[in-house]
Amino acid sequence: MSGVLAPAWAGTGAEALVDDRALLTAMLATEVALAEAQAELGVIPASAAAAIRAAAVPEHLDPAALAAGVRETANPVVAFVAGLTAAVDPGAAEYVHRGSTSQDILDTALMLLCRSTLDQIVRDLQKTAGSLAGHVRAHRDTPMAGRTLTQHAVPVTFGLKAATWLHGLLDAVERVRRVSLPVSLGGAAGTLAAYQEYGSAEAALRLPDLVARRLGLAPQELPWHGVRTPIADVAAALLVTTGALGKIAADVLVLSRTEIGEVTEAPAPGRGASSAMPQKHNPVFSTLVATAARQLPPLAVVLFGSMAAEDERSAGAWHAEWQPLRDALRIAAGAAANAACLAASLRVSPAAMAANLRLTRGAIVSERVNAVLAPTLGKAAAKRLLAEATAGAGGRELAEVLDVDLPPGVFDPAAYTGLAGPLADRALARYDVVKESR
Repeated sequence: MSGVLAPAWAGTGAEALVDDRALLTAMLATEVALAEAQAELGVIPASAAAAIRAAAVPEHLDPAALAAGVRETANPVVAFVAGLTAAVDPGAAEYVHRGSTSQDILDTALMLLCRSTLDQIVRDLQKTAGSLAGHVRAHRDTPMAGRTLTQHAVPVTFGLKAATWLHGLLDAVERVRRVSLPVSLGGAAGTLAAYQEYGSAEAALRLPDLVARRLGLAPQELPWHGVRTPIADVAAALLVTTGALGKIAADVLVLSRTEIGEVTEAPAPGRGASSAMPQKHNPVFSTLVATAARQLPPLAVVLFGSMAAEDERSAGAWHAEWQPLRDALRIAAGAAANAACLAASLRVSPAAMAANLRLTRGAIVSERVNAVLAPTLGKAAAKRLLAEATAGAGGRELAEVLDVDLPPGVFDPAAYTGLAGPLADRALARYDVVKESR
């Protein structure tokens, strides 16, 4: 898949993490780990496990045939096992997939895809966090207009805005790191019966842990064919990730408007160009991240909806997960990669921020003036006075309209940023802790 109509992940390398070859490779790794664990337990000969490993290469299997097999059996594993068995030395063929069932192999393979994708997402989130931390440090005390419900509210600092982005990003990093990706081995109905039949009760109980250790996955407490918490956990982590990144993108898209101009994505040849308007420099990376943030929630809904699955193994609920999970993984991975580029390319304009702070001619600090006047006039009366003054300013400075004797600096926006600096420092301190816990 080339991604011509997939701006959320095209060109980021996300597709290769979850494409058919990656899935096939993960399924082969699962079958090899199963065989080698069974050999360790004495359930199959070591030579058979070696033969299965030797045959477990993607080139021995035809993805098109596997896709055709899905329509015949409702999952790709049946045709996959047939293809792998045919590729194995005849003397070892009977040991392929011994005691296993389709869901064991596919669920475990999907956990491997989730692991590689989540690992890449964390790496890109860490790059983004590093860039954001640099903006926090550089602009800890750079004043700008805080905006609520689209309007100027009170002054903030760009350092605090970037710290807020960083805080949400670190939430995502910690959420992704907490996801447990367990092996899935249960046999036909989650009893491990066939694994036991081919070996022993002790071997069957030990088998999942041995397979998990070989694959680098978490052990399972119980078979989870009908309990889809691992998939839901992945969906939740991806949703938090794209949501946190989407917040950054949404702010950048607003702040980079021509009439605001407080931040921009650094220009590069060809990037952000318009097919019709030579003057345009569009905020490409923010647009791509915003796209991902809108696309992922419906996919997560499907994955959460599949938790309500009937019986020991479901008809339809399990099957409904596969493509949405793949799409969610590559969209989130694409978002993380694009966010790293966005944060690294972000350029900040303190001059534009200062100019915009002056747009309301002092009204942006009316909250502070209200607090100063309240002891004399009363809070309600002071608020009424300021409301009338700002409404009737007619382009004049608020200080001129009020014509009252107030302490110096009351109308200076840069002097009314509250605890923005110390709060930004907290985000940096958290970043240092998360960075050290890699």
